[in-house]
Amino acid sequence: MVKLNRIYTRTGDKGTTALADGQRRSKADLRVETYGTVDETNACIGMARLHTLGRLDGMLAAIQNDLFDLGADLATPPSQEPLSYEPLRIVASQVERLERDIDALNKAIPPLKSFVLPGGSAAAAALHLARTVCRRAERLAVSLAAREDEIVSPEALRYLNRLSDFLFVASRAANANGADDVLWVPGANR
Repeated sequence: MVKLNRIYTRTGDKGTTALADGQRRSKADLRVETYGTVDETNACIGMARLHTLGRLDGMLAAIQNDLFDLGADLATPPSQEPLSYEPLRIVASQVERLERDIDALNKAIPPLKSFVLPGGSAAAAALHLARTVCRRAERLAVSLAAREDEIVSPEALRYLNRLSDFLFVASRAANANGADDVLWVPGANR
């Protein structure tokens, strides 16, 4: 249970922060950078939700909750020492829900014949921004997982990869199911 009754603690004043297991890390640590970028993705989705309604908004609300789960997962590295609690981890069913949502949205969208430029509607532009921040979070998570002294769960990596796909399809759905997509025209300004 999270209880936030005091917002500032002064414990980070020297540039460190605590992971969920209590160990202190630099605020520039790759693990902290990774879950911080997941938080940025969540904030971008929050901005996108100012422009969405109905089914898509419900999907995004579920994703925002998942991103807090993902942040908790990343902030709790697996340890040899037993924890006094069961750490929260991303699970396969969360990834599978994203896949079902992608398929549901994509049914009404015609295939692309060109790359899509970020834009169209306000919702689509915001979802494209969330997608690019999500891709950065994924790159950071992959870099973290590649380190010998770090572990990132495979489900967390799958979730980030699938989320960026979802955000792309969602941007097209927000653009009148692709009708308002802004298409790239190669060499148009030569």
